[in-house]
Amino acid sequence: MSRKEFDRRTFVGGLAAAGALAAMPRPLQAFDGGAAQPSQKLRIACIGVGGMGATDVRGVAHEEIVAMADVDWKAAEGSFRANPKARRYKDYREMLEKERNNIDAVTVSTPDHSHAAAAMLALKMGKHVYCQKPLARTIGEVRALKAEAAKRPRQATQMGNQGHALEGIRLIREWVEAGLIGTVSRVDYWTNRPIWPQALNRPTDAHNVPPTLDWNLWLGPAEDRPYHPRYAPFNWRGWWDFGTGAMGDMACHIMDAAYWTLGLKYPARIIPESTALFTETAPASERITYEFPAIGNRPAVTLTWRDGSLFPPRPAEFGDEQNWPHDPTGGQLWVGDKGMILAGTYAENPRLLDNTLAEQVKASPLPVKYPRTEGVYKEWIAACKNGTQPGSDFAGYAGPMTEMILIGCLAVRMGKTLEMDPNTGMIKNVTPPAEWVTPTYRAGWSL
Repeated sequence: MSRKEFDRRTFVGGLAAAGALAAMPRPLQAFDGGAAQPSQKLRIACIGVGGMGATDVRGVAHEEIVAMADVDWKAAEGSFRANPKARRYKDYREMLEKERNNIDAVTVSTPDHSHAAAAMLALKMGKHVYCQKPLARTIGEVRALKAEAAKRPRQATQMGNQGHALEGIRLIREWVEAGLIGTVSRVDYWTNRPIWPQALNRPTDAHNVPPTLDWNLWLGPAEDRPYHPRYAPFNWRGWWDFGTGAMGDMACHIMDAAYWTLGLKYPARIIPESTALFTETAPASERITYEFPAIGNRPAVTLTWRDGSLFPPRPAEFGDEQNWPHDPTGGQLWVGDKGMILAGTYAENPRLLDNTLAEQVKASPLPVKYPRTEGVYKEWIAACKNGTQPGSDFAGYAGPMTEMILIGCLAVRMGKTLEMDPNTGMIKNVTPPAEWVTPTYRAGWSL
């Protein structure tokens, strides 16, 4: 089959030829209500195996990696060498069709613009899915994945915001719920991202496509355009057609602890501030303020995001003798009426800024309220085998949080304060362009 013929297919059904070639599947425990034997290895296909994808491959390598797909086999060399028995593909759609009876689960580690189409195809094939953050590039794609995953509660889904499975986020929630810093009114965030070019216009100079890269497959569902090194292999994150800028890249990590601990949903208002706006790329730096109304016993709270190495003011409790911020690459500062918590990008190494209180908690730690995990990959694999959901599943957690974050990206892109219904997430004062919310895919890709 030629690639041209293959690209015309929408892949919502099976191919008879592929089905004939596939090996007979062994019983898949999670979908028939049964329980798995812990020793039974999960059969996994990996989409995108260079860069962060290589990390994801290593994270699940203790299971059985059956097949791998990557549009650039040079970038994939390390993963290929480490898994010589895995069958290799360039087109993930071809891989999933040919391997559908050989696999139980799929990892998705592509650029943002291909997350939704790849994850949705795997979901509809009945597979467990692990997808890198952000869950999707646009709000409409996130909502589609949420809805599909909700129909499939025994297919384990997990977004790759690894901090959600670590110790730090649990300590922060336990400390906050124990009242150690009092009522939280504000959380400040910062990151050194973007560490790739942003605030750009579309390039017009011509470049040859690298010989190992299939540019058509790299574009995937995105609108066709000539190859340029400003897009791939790394610089795509700043382009709205491919990525979600610094906030979309990092907020799924840095805002995670507050979203979970404070039971956040939608804000009532998002106030964007930034350097100059560009049509196709995110700005060089931005400050985005989320105002959440009081809900139940939780008072109103404000989250303030800063990127481009903008930092919040130094808290007096931090001390003048120390460098501020403690980590310029990224972090979070929780402000309560009785104290503060400082932590890293992934909520790692949280500490109370009241030294006396910190020593007391160190000497007499609070009881463990939220069970610890063995990390994001083992948590997902255990859920696959048990027919349950891990902590950052698409429908219940990762989808809603990603949607909240992408609304902030939308506010920046529009350059306008958004007034919202905090119960429904509907924007009340402006109407975003439809393509920014629910993109049109090229032929051959679909949700």
